Amino acid sequence: MMQSVSDYMIAPIDEPVLVHAPEVRTSPFIFASPHSGRCYEADFLDQACAPVSVLRRSEDAYVDTLFSHVPSLGASFVEAIFARAFVDPNRGPDELDARLFDAAPEQGFSAPNARTSAGLGVVPRLAADGRCIHPGLIAYAEGRRRIERYYRPYHAALKAEINAAVEQFGYAVVIDCHSMPSSSARGADMVLGDRFGASCGRNLVNHAESYFKALGFTVTRNRPYAGGYTTEHYGDPVNGVHVMQLEINRGLYLREVEVRPSAHMDSLRERLVKWTKSMVYTEYTGRLVAE
Repeated sequence: MMQSVSDYMIAPIDEPVLVHAPEVRTSPFIFASPHSGRCYEADFLDQACAPVSVLRRSEDAYVDTLFSHVPSLGASFVEAIFARAFVDPNRGPDELDARLFDAAPEQGFSAPNARTSAGLGVVPRLAADGRCIHPGLIAYAEGRRRIERYYRPYHAALKAEINAAVEQFGYAVVIDCHSMPSSSARGADMVLGDRFGASCGRNLVNHAESYFKALGFTVTRNRPYAGGYTTEHYGDPVNGVHVMQLEINRGLYLREVEVRPSAHMDSLRERLVKWTKSMVYTEYTGRLVAE
């Protein structure tokens, strides 16, 4: 099925990140969506060799919609509106794939890791199905432009929200919201990633898992996803910053090949509202992060 323009946007991206703040912040929770952006630069689509229908499969499509209620709970919601196939905020700024760039300098690259080796660095080389995004090499300056123009504002906004929560409450809890292909989920509806205990207090993850199970979901921890750059970089439970990655099975709400909401999306969203309320409103949050 052809993608309609209403499903995504082709336009200059003046605001690469949106922070949906509550009228009054009453919670240390920050929900973030780095991969649900569906805005594309026209020049990028013009030169891409993969069609937009394939590029969109890299999105955590409509995760922003699933969590749009968060500000009404007194928590903030940070979302990237640019596409993940263009630049990936859940990577380190130096996770650059040298195979993508023409005449790239020797400096500015981290050592190759599993993500860059798979073509999924901060500037992706491959789309979700393994197809090349670009017809050839791109200029290193273009990669740096994407990082400076899109990536860094996202992280500046997320860091500002974390700092504000810590200043007001003494701690912050980031729920990094993602979705996963049903083919990769290994039977799980939800995967909670805490870097095997390194990025988030155990009791917070226990609470998240228990309430998901009470809502009828199948839940696993850290497999197949333990967390990406956001959990690695910001998670610091000893100093009061707890970060948990949430992966939602796309089969619960999406027609995956078409990248369109299914008839089950509203039902999933209703259950996610209950789950987020259980996280944000729990009377024990302060105790949970302290233990």
